[in-house]
Amino acid sequence: MSATIVARPGSVGPGLRRRVLITLCLTEITSWGILYYAFPVLSVSISGDTGWSLPMITAAFSLSQLAAALTGIPVGRVIDRVGPRVVMSAGSVLAVPALVTVALAPNPVLFFAGWTAAGVAMGAVLYPPAFAALTRWFGADHVKALMILTLSGGFASTVFAPLTAALVQHTDWRATYLTLAVVLAVVTIPAHLLGLAGPWPDPPIAASPADDDHAAVSRSPAFAMLVLASSLGAFAVFAGVFNLVPLLIERGFSPSLAALTLGLGGAGQVLGRIGYLPLITRTSARGRMVGVFAVTAVATALTGWVTTAFALIAISIGAGVARGITTLVKATAVTDRWGATHYGRLNGLLSAPVVIVMALAPWAGTVLMTWTGSYARAYFVLAVIAAAAALAATATVPRRPETHRYDWG
Repeated sequence: MSATIVARPGSVGPGLRRRVLITLCLTEITSWGILYYAFPVLSVSISGDTGWSLPMITAAFSLSQLAAALTGIPVGRVIDRVGPRVVMSAGSVLAVPALVTVALAPNPVLFFAGWTAAGVAMGAVLYPPAFAALTRWFGADHVKALMILTLSGGFASTVFAPLTAALVQHTDWRATYLTLAVVLAVVTIPAHLLGLAGPWPDPPIAASPADDDHAAVSRSPAFAMLVLASSLGAFAVFAGVFNLVPLLIERGFSPSLAALTLGLGGAGQVLGRIGYLPLITRTSARGRMVGVFAVTAVATALTGWVTTAFALIAISIGAGVARGITTLVKATAVTDRWGATHYGRLNGLLSAPVVIVMALAPWAGTVLMTWTGSYARAYFVLAVIAAAAALAATATVPRRPETHRYDWG
């Protein structure tokens, strides 16, 4: 089911929209690349240098994702009221000392503290607040804006995974994170402060009383199943992403080739997002979610089964395509089903459990590897979880008339 949205002409100028979109494209590439995708490249080096176990190091990163999830709920409410500029600027400021703390941590306690602070920053600067910003500012054109943003964001791992690998080869993981913290400060802080300045539009008015009651929506069976399907799918996807480099090293890949393969998966995300606009004209909201999780299940199983380098690289790209579509499926899940009146609040409630399972996914992937005896067998378990997500996605659409109209203020 899709919600039809009617924009009020002249409510937001094209110049402001263009500036906001360019700003968020730049900051999402940088924030995702440094705060998120650098870690799987550096985790093995961190463990080797410090002597801390890989599961413990991954648990620190997982804690950052839990902090991001808890931060996302109030962030969504604040953005609904006042807009994204203050929130995203504060998040980008906090991210810099947090990353410096990670880089300089002499013991696990400070390492965990640094990642916890970084997680709070992630909750304020990564996709959920950016999606809320574009959904309100772009109105009826929000899907196209989200596609452009996620197209740009898809290059985060493509750019920063190889860059991080090159930096750590010439220095060490601490110097690498310090260098990346400088890049983060120079790019994101002024961009959020200057690029997101502008009037914040009034929320769209829902024609249906059911859509205007955000509390009732959040308690509905369809919303519960949407949370379940999204959470299971995110677990399978992100456990697969974060354990891909160790799997490939287990298969005999060099660290550089493994990092390149991870980066090519990011390029696959770009391909998936390019195809999203044509996809929504041919599929329903339910069909898109079921299909993308089913493809993820197949790609994950093949990753655990195939052993040749060329095939694994091709599968990584294919999994990236599915991952790219998944991002947009989740970004539009609320508006497709209940409109955009309370997008920030509802998307925050949806994102919180999803980010929590994303937080557990890297650590759980290493636990699955220990339990099953290899990363390859762990991927078979992840494939089953992705298939369960596809099954849950069949019940994510509320039972009511197909089309609703919204007046964007």
